[in-house]
Amino acid sequence: MHRLKLAVALGFSLASGSALLAQTARQDGDPTPPANARYLSQPLTSEIFTADPSAHVFNGRIYIYPSHDIESGVPDDDLGTQYAMRDYRVLSMDRIGGKVTVHPVALDVKDVPWASKQMWAPDAAYKNGTYYLYFPARDPQGVFRIGVATSKSPTGPFKAEPEAIRGSFSMDPQVFTDSDGQSYMYFGGIWGGQLQRWANGSYDPNGGDTDLKQDDKPALSAKIARLDGSMKQFAETPRDVQILDQAGKPILGGDHARRFFEGSWTFKRGDTYYFTYSTGDTHMLAYATGTTPYGPFTFRGHFMKPVQGWTTHHSVTQVGGKWYLFYHDTQRSGKNYLRNVKVTPLTFNADGTIQMIDPFVR
Repeated sequence: MHRLKLAVALGFSLASGSALLAQTARQDGDPTPPANARYLSQPLTSEIFTADPSAHVFNGRIYIYPSHDIESGVPDDDLGTQYAMRDYRVLSMDRIGGKVTVHPVALDVKDVPWASKQMWAPDAAYKNGTYYLYFPARDPQGVFRIGVATSKSPTGPFKAEPEAIRGSFSMDPQVFTDSDGQSYMYFGGIWGGQLQRWANGSYDPNGGDTDLKQDDKPALSAKIARLDGSMKQFAETPRDVQILDQAGKPILGGDHARRFFEGSWTFKRGDTYYFTYSTGDTHMLAYATGTTPYGPFTFRGHFMKPVQGWTTHHSVTQVGGKWYLFYHDTQRSGKNYLRNVKVTPLTFNADGTIQMIDPFVR
């Protein structure tokens, strides 16, 4: 498996009020946008750096739960050591295109009894008057676990449970609540997300720095577990989210253009469940569809081309009857660990497929 080595050299200018992309040096087959390409959308805020946006509508207002990127001083590596985030801040707005409010710190790693560092991509949910913040962090042994914190306000402050969710591991939690009120957590990510180290059911510190390097076998998979009534624990042992090709066969580990890497996000449209995710080192957003929250999901295609930067992590949310994709890139900084959140409309074809989004106007 080739490793991602991405060097971004950026210059910015203005033309007709839009930021222009200068020249971007990329490897691993990423397309280099033309020098006069414009960004499809602009950052939601310039007050702080944010990434991995999980967007929700609570009581008619849009709330975005992102990672809070900071200047870490740590050199880039394939395991994401440079992503040294230590707290969360919620963004909110009353409508798409409206003024964005950056709220005070919602949760700090120092207030999480079991966590040591690296507060990566979070998600949120609401039930019976309580807001739940789900987040990954390393425990004192350096193992990623997933925790939960609660608040009576969607913006916090949140109070963390004293221990991580039992049976949780890896990163990128997303909580999907079905139309019957049952909630499920999807999670997992390879490379720095450590999913490859859990391949045998328990944590193996020597389980590989990247993936299993078994290109002819089914790819490592995201996990799913139903949550119990408290929304704070799994009601079952996590199981694999199976992604199949059109012939009904599992996507293989060597299929880097289609295999799961990180960033699960499931939503329901009509009677169809869409499991969306990042392909990681091929920098695409992909989707597969199924008839239950557990799948299996059949691969349908890609719906976003590579953004500027190392990572691609997103959410899909319906606002006022329209669908939107929340995502991030590195427009403001040109550094892969200082990202900015964006939003753009998401369009479905009559057959339920998703139209491709290009993050640049070429």
